[in-house]
This record gives sequence, C-alpha cells and structure tokens, in this order.
Amino acid sequence: MRTRRVFLNRLDPIREPVDAVVVIDVLRSFTTAAYAFVAGAGTIYPVETIAGAFRLQRQLPDAVTTGAVGGGDPIPGFDFGNSPAELQHVHLAGRPLIQTTAAGVRGLTRFRHARALFAGSLVVARATATALLELQPAEVCFVITGEWVDRDGDEDIACADYIDALLQGEQPDPEHYAARVRDSDFGRRFLADDNPNLPARDLQLCAQADRFDFALSAAHVDGHLQIRRLRSSAARQAPAAGELRNALRLPGSGGTPATPQPDGC
Repeated sequence: MRTRRVFLNRLDPIREPVDAVVVIDVLRSFTTAAYAFVAGAGTIYPVETIAGAFRLQRQLPDAVTTGAVGGGDPIPGFDFGNSPAELQHVHLAGRPLIQTTAAGVRGLTRFRHARALFAGSLVVARATATALLELQPAEVCFVITGEWVDRDGDEDIACADYIDALLQGEQPDPEHYAARVRDSDFGRRFLADDNPNLPARDLQLCAQADRFDFALSAAHVDGHLQIRRLRSSAARQAPAAGELRNALRLPGSGGTPATPQPDGC
C-alpha cells in the first residue's frame, strides 16, 4: 500500500484520482467529531462555510452546531465551539450535528470525491489504519491541515506518521506521537492555558492515542457530505460499497466503477 501526504494550505493544482484520503485535524476538528459521536450524535454534517451551516440548520431544525473560525474562536450563534471538552459530557441523543471549521472541514470538502474518505485524528488513528487495511486501497493520501504560517502542523504530521507506520505493519509506540501533538506549535498554545478558547483540557483529550475503536468515514449521501463512525467489522460495507454510497469502488469491492470526479492529492 503506497502512502503520500500533502499540506492543505500549500496544495498544488494537480488533479488525479485518489483511492483513499485521510484528512487529518488533530487540534481539534476530528477529535471534536469523535467526541460528538460518543456524546450521541447521529450523523455529522461537515459544512465549509458559516452561511452554509446556518442554511443546513434550517433544513435540519433538530441539529446542533459546532465549530470555530481560524485561530480557534467559536462561531457566534453556534451551539458549541470546536472543543472536545465542551462535548465530553453533553447528551446529544441521536441529534444530527453540523460542523464548520477553518482547517479540517475545509480539507474534507476539498477531497469530497475521493473513493474512500476518512476524517483523521489521534484518538481514532489505529481504527483508521484498521479500516484502511481492510479496504486495501492502492494508495493512501494523508492531508495535513494544521500547517499555517505561524504553526508547524506537527500534531497532524505526527498522526499521519503513526497511521502510516501501522499500515506498514510496524508496532510504533503511540505515546511518541501523543508527545509530538503536545509539543507542536499549536499544542503549546493549548498547554499555556491562557486563552479560554484554547483550553488545556482540549489538548489532553486530543493527545490520547487510540481512545476510540471507530474510524470517521465521510461520503456524500442525499446531496450532503456526511461523517459516520465506522468500526472495523463494517469496513468492507462502507464507505467503499455500502451505506455511505461512495462514488467509486476500491479494488476488490465489487461492482462497476463510476466515472471519476478526481481531486488533487
């Protein structure tokens, strides 16, 4: 299984079909998404723009909203910020959740036509690797979303390194990668605990490798990009050929390939 990686904020215009894409946002989009599922969220709808999120909320009046602008400040009018600590003790009871963030969600929508698409973070890293090993794509592309002009993005690079090592059959020490999350440029901002919108508790939750036993699988369903949790026992039913209706089959998934709608990677 070949792997490669790109950086969302310096992505070149090359466009080609991609078997599987893992868009990584450890601090905090896809850690928050994982905690939302544990809190009882039914389906997560990643929406790139704030206006789009409010439009979708009008269609889904039972939905709750979570998200942040660049830098981490919560979005005015949203129910929650982009914070796993905020959602840790919430009971969503099957309600849909709409998520808008400046990095992770933007990356996920950028690669929405990938044959298999995952939202990656350290808390679901091993489960993501397991799902990929069951799918057996020819190539996996890791998208690093956390690199900015003032941030090294090493929290996301560490997560990609960890998943990559697992895909190659290695037995890496997860604490090594958790330490890199804490020591990244953005991680140290949380560790300082001097900004109420970047609490140290979020960093603690984000830096727990393999806390959950499910991956976060994304695909278009009924005209909307959706994230659902995917346990390894179901990896061959979704997203490649089952309930999430991804457009293209992976090798060995059966069926007839659709016409590619490629994204660059």
